[in-house]
Amino acid sequence: MGEVICVYKIMPERPEDLDYVKKRLQGMKPARLEEEPVGFGIVALKFTAVIKDGPGELENLEERLGRIEKVGSCENIMTTRAL
Repeated sequence: MGEVICVYKIMPERPEDLDYVKKRLQGMKPARLEEEPVGFGIVALKFTAVIKDGPGELENLEERLGRIEKVGSCENIMTTRAL
């Protein structure tokens, strides 16, 4: 089996929650974590993870992301197989 690259756009519930959510995401050891300005002082986080290409792996990652407190929304914006 190979690997899959997943990118998520994560919005905190409130702008003040950005640092809290960012620390929790860093604890998940992402391949990349970037801030992306949305507008009017609102910032989203782009979380990139490399996971195994196997049954249930993607669902497991999404479940872990969904359990983070103070996350307003979590959207998968890209999933692709790594070469």
